[in-house]
Amino acid sequence: MYSAEIKPAPTRRQAPAKVSPGGTAGRWNPDDAPAQWHRVLTLLADISLFIGTRPLWAQAASHRLLVAAVVSLCYASILASGVLALVVRRGRSLARVDLVVLLTAVTLVVCGLVMNHQGSDESVLTTQAAHEFVAGHQVYGRPWPWLFGHGVALTATMNGGYDFTYGYPPLALVLTAPLLWVGHGSAAATMVGTGALIAGAVVMWRMLPVPWRSAATISCLGLGLLPTYARLGYPAILACALLIPVVLGWPRTGGGGRGDLARAACLGAACAAQQLPWFLAPFLLAGVYALRRGDLGARAAALAVGRIVGVAATTWLLINAYFIVSEPRTWFSGIALPLTQNADIHGQGLVDISLYFTDGSGRLAWYAHASLLLAAGLLALFVLFVRRLGPAATVLPWCAFYVATRSQDGYYLLMTPLWVAAAITAPWQSFRTAWQPRPAFLRGPHRRPARLAAIALLLAPSAAAVTVAATGSPPLHMRITEARRAAHELTGLTVGVTNRGAASLSPHFTVTTGQGMNRYWSVTSGPATLAGHAFGRYELRPPDGKFPLPRTGVRLRLRAVSESPMTLSSTDLHLPAAPR
Repeated sequence: MYSAEIKPAPTRRQAPAKVSPGGTAGRWNPDDAPAQWHRVLTLLADISLFIGTRPLWAQAASHRLLVAAVVSLCYASILASGVLALVVRRGRSLARVDLVVLLTAVTLVVCGLVMNHQGSDESVLTTQAAHEFVAGHQVYGRPWPWLFGHGVALTATMNGGYDFTYGYPPLALVLTAPLLWVGHGSAAATMVGTGALIAGAVVMWRMLPVPWRSAATISCLGLGLLPTYARLGYPAILACALLIPVVLGWPRTGGGGRGDLARAACLGAACAAQQLPWFLAPFLLAGVYALRRGDLGARAAALAVGRIVGVAATTWLLINAYFIVSEPRTWFSGIALPLTQNADIHGQGLVDISLYFTDGSGRLAWYAHASLLLAAGLLALFVLFVRRLGPAATVLPWCAFYVATRSQDGYYLLMTPLWVAAAITAPWQSFRTAWQPRPAFLRGPHRRPARLAAIALLLAPSAAAVTVAATGSPPLHMRITEARRAAHELTGLTVGVTNRGAASLSPHFTVTTGQGMNRYWSVTSGPATLAGHAFGRYELRPPDGKFPLPRTGVRLRLRAVSESPMTLSSTDLHLPAAPR
């Protein structure tokens, strides 16, 4: 006897999906089994919704039970979506799970707005500006000091004061004005920010290739990042939402049609919402010119870019028209304010060398010079090497802020959805035929060393400016001669100050215990301007009459700033422990 050989049943082999230049499966078939990376992306979007959800539920459970119940249902949706993302067998089904995850994210963002709509200094200013606009009053250049304090942050300037004016283009306040009836405080501005973020997320989700749609949920609504800024009423959120349709598939821009007009109009509106798009626009326009010149020639490329600039500029002018006519001088100074206000140095960039790792610098302005030089250098590199740097067009502009006097991370993370949109819809293959200028020294037999030299040459001015700023010595030598205190509070300081430089300085003093700069202390006696190589004795008093001392081990620093020239001088305060 013999046993028959049992052969396994034939299985149907699935051909590997072909990948298109856009990075997605060549032709998405909703009835095919979804790729494993699509499942993982959906699952990551689902998991990102856990961040910040428990504090939201705990807050709502104490006094808004309906919101708490909705958040609890969102938990059920997150769990169910996690299971379905791993078990559904068709691409069409997984696409529906993507939609459920998006709707869950939107629901959580709305719940967060219901619970937290107090806003921040950004939303408070926008709301006040909207009230003045509705009343027909001047908006720009008017200080509103009563809005600040009591938890609303102040923007300190190097001249010892604070900026209480509105310093953004007008689109956010114009959109806020019709919503002023919704509630007290800055609820209207927070609604505009949150609504813009949700709309941007939905547009991005809809315009992305189907398997990539969960990337929109993660980058816009997940992780707890951008929804927080939206609830604080940041106009940059509105600008980011308007830039999303501009960036999605932007290498196709300039080919003609209504798509170009829509992108150009959104670009102009974004520039009328906040100043950050001003830094992105040159990179996109340079990229469009290079792409279209490679396809159509120089004249057609110039005409295509000209049409985009014309539509964008027209949109921008229409939004600003009322303010240009009614208050031209204050409007111009207002929208340029972030570039001219000389705000205190702050951020997570190289300015920290002077702020935390040394005792200051007498050449802080060189950080600002370095930022402009780096922006110009990166734009020149982008033009020279657009085939390589084209995919990074949405990231390169923000690198310049890393060396600026104010380099806070919000300048980068507020635009991160644009990074994701470009990564998916503007891959390197899109730039293979882009035109690149090639001077003679870049075309010779030694072109690789020449290109490296060109890169170094374009970035060297910024590096040199940073070096000049970081190596500057603090111009003021400060010695604390008396520290008046009451228990665990500091009530005053007597400081001997020597100006070691030749330039006269007008110092303004503050005491800090952590990151950033605290409110200025008042000078009860001492020269307002300290001449070069002169000595002065200053009596300083805390802004509220008392300064709580931190726990042992926290660094306590006395700082002095001046606006012209822009300087920082710091010294540590070593105080004996208070008697118990």
